[in-house]
Parts: sequence; structure tokens; C-alpha cells
Amino acid sequence: MTTVPVDDAAIAEARQLRDAFQRFLREYEFGMREVETKISILRDEFTHMHAYNPIEHVKSRLKTPDSIVEKVARRGVDADFDSIRAEITDIAGVRITCSFESDVYRLFNLFTTQDDVTVRIVKDYIANPKPNGYRSLHAIVEVPVFLSTGPVAVPVEVQFRTIAMDFWASLEHKIHYKFDGRVPAHLVQSLTDASDAAQELDKRMERLHREALEINHRVIEA
Repeated sequence: MTTVPVDDAAIAEARQLRDAFQRFLREYEFGMREVETKISILRDEFTHMHAYNPIEHVKSRLKTPDSIVEKVARRGVDADFDSIRAEITDIAGVRITCSFESDVYRLFNLFTTQDDVTVRIVKDYIANPKPNGYRSLHAIVEVPVFLSTGPVAVPVEVQFRTIAMDFWASLEHKIHYKFDGRVPAHLVQSLTDASDAAQELDKRMERLHREALEINHRVIEA
């Protein structure tokens, strides 16, 4: 039986790299929690102090180390933490599903105007949908995370969308996964048509909601 000599220096270096990567990811986890807390506070306020709560669902995710490595290689980013932090802005993500399209913009404004939230990038795919019909409001924001070593500004991708937009995006993702991105043209067209139908449903349900509120308000005043 051959014994391979143990390189203690190599093992120590590998452990240092592992620990540094874990610390790097932990910053994003903390940033994600900061965003979740801010949205949770708004959600509780709407629940207890307003006519209705526009926030339907909140979902968070942190990219896995493998996913980060793959994206770094795909985009040709230098494999150091400073470069990754500057170039890969969606390591931490929070998705907020709202009742109606107007709620998307309302919540976006309430969140991004907070003093400690810095907006880096906004992509409005509701006003300007992607060619395939994708609709959502994306923002890359920075939030401060206060560590024992001092404050760190952490980028977090925050997506705002309606229930109908979320349903469509979920189905579209599943179809693209089944076909490994090579979706037949007739299905692509059907997905685009479905996106238009989802937008019309959004508008119709919002009109019904407003009408119901107006009727209820008149009944209370009578």
C-alpha cells in the first residue's frame, strides 16, 4: 500500500480559501436578511394599519458556490472576491410577489426610498417586457451589513412582480428547462400570448379590486 505524503501547507491553504469563501457568502446572506426584514416590517404595517396588504409572497435565495463559479467562468470574471463582488450582483436575491401592478411600484418606492438603501440598477420589464413576454421589476440595491470588523455594503437583487407575472415566469422557466433552452417556436409564441393574457388579467383584477373598495367605502359612509 502506497502512502501519499500529506502536504500540511497545501491543506492549510485550502482551508483558508474555504473559510474566506464562507465569510464572503455570509455577507450576502446577512444582506439578504436585511432586505427580508425591511419587507417584513412593511408587510406587518400594511396588515395592521391599512385597508389591505399588497404583499402576497416573499421568497429569498442565495447562489450556491457551484453556481457562482459557473457564472464567473461564463462571464470571464477574475476569480478574486473583489472582482466577483463588483461583477456578480445577483448572488443574493429576494423576490416579492404583490397583488397588483400598482402595488409593485408602490412597494418598490417605499423600499428604495429608505435612507440606508442605495439603488444601483433598475430594470423595468413591466413597462418594457422582454421579447418572450417576461414581466417583472428588477433592482440591484446595496444595504449596509454591520459586522464586527465594520460595515459592509452588500448588493442584493430584488424582484417585484404580481401573482400573474410570477405564475407565468415559473411556467416559462419549467418549459425552458425541459427543452434545455431550445424551445420550439410555436411554444415560444404561445408563452408570449399567455404573457399578454396574464397582463390583461392583472389589469382586470385590479379594476375589480378598486371597484370593490369604492363600494365598501360608500357602504361604510352611508
